Amino acid sequence: MKKDFTVKNLILIAVFAAITAVCSWITIPFLTIPFTMQTFAVFLALRFLGGRDGTLAILIYILMGAVGVPVFSGFGAGFGVILGPTGGYIVGFLLCAFLFWALEKPAGKSAVYADVILFAGLLLCYVFGTLWFIKVMSDKGTTYTFSAALSACVLPFVVPDVLKLALSHVVGIRLKKTGH
Repeated sequence: MKKDFTVKNLILIAVFAAITAVCSWITIPFLTIPFTMQTFAVFLALRFLGGRDGTLAILIYILMGAVGVPVFSGFGAGFGVILGPTGGYIVGFLLCAFLFWALEKPAGKSAVYADVILFAGLLLCYVFGTLWFIKVMSDKGTTYTFSAALSACVLPFVVPDVLKLALSHVVGIRLKKTGH
């Protein structure tokens, strides 16, 4: 377990918060929710920095967006984005991070076990984000069943997100070899 933050830790946390912002700007518009590279950045931050520092990077990213820095998809910012229909998925990134942090110690240095934890975190993000989406849309007068919301908000993203998880596996291993 890491004891204190070093300057190197703090710089890497800031860098990964910035990487997550840049990855959120890589957007392909798609129906209700756009395709972005955000999930790749979340996976990579957790895999490379570990649970504590990766969670902090994701939290900083979310807080930057909350206070108005345009770090979300489509250069969005503010609590309106977080409280909007897709905000649950942004909050879900943090839930994924907490899950990873809680389970990383038993994983040891196993990249495959990290993949399993990250996939479980992705599922947690999907469930939380979908429930959030249903609630927000219901408040706006549009009713979605859970299965209809999954069809709109999750199913189109499963394959791309699994590919992003695989990419984070490869990139994470290469980055670790650089001597982090």
